[in-house]
Amino acid sequence: MSSRLLRFEDWTSPVPPVRREVLSALPHPDEGEPPLLFVPGLGHGGWAFREHWLGHVASRGFAAYALTPRERGSLRAYVHDVVQVAAGLPRQTVLVGHGTGALVVAHALARYPARAAVLAAPVLEGWPALGAALRANPFGTLPALFGGALKLNRKQLFGAEAPDAYAERLTPTPSAVARSLFTAPAPAAPAGSPPVLVVGSPDDRVVTRKALDRTAARYGGAPLLFPGMGHDLMLDAAWRDPIDAILDWLVKELADQRHSGS
Repeated sequence: MSSRLLRFEDWTSPVPPVRREVLSALPHPDEGEPPLLFVPGLGHGGWAFREHWLGHVASRGFAAYALTPRERGSLRAYVHDVVQVAAGLPRQTVLVGHGTGALVVAHALARYPARAAVLAAPVLEGWPALGAALRANPFGTLPALFGGALKLNRKQLFGAEAPDAYAERLTPTPSAVARSLFTAPAPAAPAGSPPVLVVGSPDDRVVTRKALDRTAARYGGAPLLFPGMGHDLMLDAAWRDPIDAILDWLVKELADQRHSGS
């Protein structure tokens, strides 16, 4: 096994076990396609994907799973949970991370040889994202700099048409958890060189267009953009557009992999 996949600290200081919440939507019939594992960002749980994307993914023939982050975890613990859940699925998995969940996926890719990966509205650059949060939501962000909780708000995440119920479901993030993500080191190169797609919106109040360009360039491409959408692509009124584009890209990548025999 590659040394990148097995770390010394995993033996000397293992991540504490936890009961994980994994939501799912399964296709009928199962045509043997790789499953998709969705990883939410700060303040969100698996519910954010269950609202629209999980069922839609299943309707297109892919098994879909969404992992809710453990309470009071850390980047290392979140990565551990993603790798463990992915390794427990019946087929080599496609990892899809949103927001800081994309950061978790980027780090998990160095530990788990994913079939492919999608980074949606990715927060891979902590300090620029923190600066954007301070501008868009100073009262919810400042407390996190002094030991309080980080509280995201509707303006940061949603378009005008999003139901109020979405904002009401957001959970405060403890300062230590937010700090572990915003100060995270750059992720290592993915194991196995899977194809990686970056998607986002130029109108995102959390992730700038330049940050999207830099993240996509890191993985050898350009971002797929959806103008007019907010940060939470999966909860936007136009939620169907990005997930259909993601699945269309994935279908093409899988066909190319089969043609090349990989």
